[in-house]
Amino acid sequence: MPVRQIKVLGVPIDLGGAHRGVDMGPSALRVAGLVEDLRALGYSVLDLGNVPVPVPQSVGHGDPRARYLNEITEVCADVAARVEQGSDAESSFVVLGGDHSAAVGSVSGTAAAHAKRGQRIGLIWIDAHTDMNTPDSSPTGNIHGMPVACLIGHGPPPLTIIGGPAPRVLPKNVVFIGIRSVDPTEKELVRNSGVHVFTMRDVDELGARGVMERAIALACDGTAGFHFSFDMDGVDSQVAPGVGTPVRGGLSYRESHLIAEMAHDSGRMLAMDMMEVDPVEDVRNQTARLGVELILSAHGKSIL
Repeated sequence: MPVRQIKVLGVPIDLGGAHRGVDMGPSALRVAGLVEDLRALGYSVLDLGNVPVPVPQSVGHGDPRARYLNEITEVCADVAARVEQGSDAESSFVVLGGDHSAAVGSVSGTAAAHAKRGQRIGLIWIDAHTDMNTPDSSPTGNIHGMPVACLIGHGPPPLTIIGGPAPRVLPKNVVFIGIRSVDPTEKELVRNSGVHVFTMRDVDELGARGVMERAIALACDGTAGFHFSFDMDGVDSQVAPGVGTPVRGGLSYRESHLIAEMAHDSGRMLAMDMMEVDPVEDVRNQTARLGVELILSAHGKSIL
């Protein structure tokens, strides 16, 4: 494995959801040994610290259909600019959340960096939820339920054009894995969007290997590779209790590791997110420790 630089960027944002605590996710992942463990794999690691994020109590939530839209747009634009400017052939980003709205920034930054080279990117999104609501469909107005809609050009307008014109990722190159909770008002949007969804039933029937093989092929069809965005609630809540919106029946410990290992083995992973770690809901930081393990698997750590 060639030694490459990994840039770690924290986004301590909890503006996108209704549950406080995920803003501490970047700290929990660092406390769990992320930087030291990546260096032990042979990488040069540059920890860029955290982007500034306003505290929810200090600002009004604005439009109830898209809460904290202005503040989230500012944070995501900052993240996108840092990822775009810091991406090159010799380095990649690991972006730590925070709620999953932060991925609008990280994915847009990866897309912008590759657009400069005339390339498109794909997206593999590990999650219990499809995160494809819009302000008109969302039952809560929480933007952490809208990031993929934003990335394919259907979310709140300020978020769809971060880093460049919409869509930031073509729907045909967007792949979900682990889905098991979709809002009734969201289902039609997902079905008609052109994205690819592997639910937990698909994982049960095809196995994690079969699903990930298909996901990589779809995300890489005509692209430079894929941005790998991992929401820890994609993992079963008994394995990863420290998340903002836990859902039973998710990916097992080994299924999660296999998916991450295959992301690395494909040689097509461009950048990675680790999102929605909530230390307030965790037990002795076990979810953050698993998050670190999965980041390591996605960067080449193997059993032998």
